[in-house]
Amino acid sequence: MIYLDYAATSWPKPPQVLQAMIEFLQEAGGNAGRAGHRLSTAAGRIVYETREALATLFGVADPLRIVFTHNATHALNLALRGLLHPGDGVVTTGMEHNAVMRPLRALAREGVRLTIVAGQDDGTLDLAALQRALNMRPRMVVVSHANNVTGTILPVAAIAQLTHAAGALLLVDAAQTAGVLDCDVPVLGADLFAFTGHKGLCGPPGTGGLVLGERVDADAIQPLVCGGTGSRSESEEQPDDLPDKFEAGTPNGVGIAGLGAGVRFVLERGVATIRAHEVALTTRLFDGLRAIPGVRLYGSLIPAARTAVVSLTVEGRAVSDLGQRLDTEHGVLCRVGLHCAPATHRTIGTFPAGTVRMAPGLFTTLDEVDRATEGVAKVCG
Repeated sequence: MIYLDYAATSWPKPPQVLQAMIEFLQEAGGNAGRAGHRLSTAAGRIVYETREALATLFGVADPLRIVFTHNATHALNLALRGLLHPGDGVVTTGMEHNAVMRPLRALAREGVRLTIVAGQDDGTLDLAALQRALNMRPRMVVVSHANNVTGTILPVAAIAQLTHAAGALLLVDAAQTAGVLDCDVPVLGADLFAFTGHKGLCGPPGTGGLVLGERVDADAIQPLVCGGTGSRSESEEQPDDLPDKFEAGTPNGVGIAGLGAGVRFVLERGVATIRAHEVALTTRLFDGLRAIPGVRLYGSLIPAARTAVVSLTVEGRAVSDLGQRLDTEHGVLCRVGLHCAPATHRTIGTFPAGTVRMAPGLFTTLDEVDRATEGVAKVCG
C-alpha cells in the first residue's frame, strides 16, 4: 500500500504519538483543570506542555493565547463567528476550502459584507486585486496559507502588510502548512492562525487550535460554546481568562497528549528537514507524471512554490475511475473529486468533476512515488 493522502490526514502516526495517548489513558486519565488530585493534575500538565510545544513551533510568546479546538474548521468558525457581525466587511479569495466558505456564506446571509477576490488558475492571488478589495475597509481578511488542491503557497507576510495597512485583521487557514512549512506566526503577520492537529503536526483527529496574535483583543471575540471550564466556578458567566473563555467542556485530553507528542516529533525532526523531504517528493512526482501522455497537472510546476499536493487529470478519463483503479490495481491511495473546495476547482477549471490528488508526506519514500507514477502510467495505458 502506498499512502498518498497526507493532505487529508497524515498516516502512519509516529510511534511516540500512539504511546503518548496510551500513557495518558493509563497514567493521567483525569479531567484536566477540574480537580486537585494527582490524575487531574497530571492531565493538566500534559495539556499545558502541548500548549508550550505549539508555542515554540509557532513562535508564540504566550502559550495561553493558543486555544484548543476540535480541528481547523472549528478554529476558523471561532474566529469568524466570534469577531464578525452584521455590517462588518470580510475579504477572502476564490480558492478557499469549505471550512472558510461555508461559514462565510452563512454570515453573509446574516448581514456580513462578503467580498471574494478571484484567484488565478495556478492557485496564486493577484495582490493588486486584493488591495482594491481592501479599499472598502473590511474588518477581516481570510486566506489559506497553502491551497489543498493546487498546493500553491500564498505570500502571507505580504498579504498581512496590505491587510494591516487597511486596518483589518488577518485570519490564516494553516490546515495544510502547520508542521510542514515555517509557521512563525509573528513573522507571517497572522493575527489569527487556525491549525489542525491530524495533518502536518502528526497528531490524532479531533485536535487543532486557534492562535490569537498580539493585535487581537480577546475580549472582543465571542465564544462559540459556553459552559464549565474548571475556573471561576462560583460564577454562572463565562470567564474572560485565556484560554478558558474558548475552551468550555471537558478537553480532549488523550487527543491533546497525542498532539503534543506529534509536535515534539516535528520539532525534533525539524521543519526545514521535513520541508526538504517534501520538495524532493514533489519534484520526483512531477518528473514521473509529466512523462505520461494525457496527464495534466495543476498549480505551479515549481516544487518550492507549493506544498506536496499534486492534482492531476487525464484526458478522456474520469477521475473517479482513475482513483479506484490506482487503489485496487496498484495499492495507491489518493483522493479524487472536489476535496471540499469547489471554489478552487471553479478557479482552475476542474469543476464539477474535480481532480485526482496525490499528496505524499513525511513517511513517503521516493521509491513509493516512483511506483505510484508507474501505476498512473499503467492505468492510462
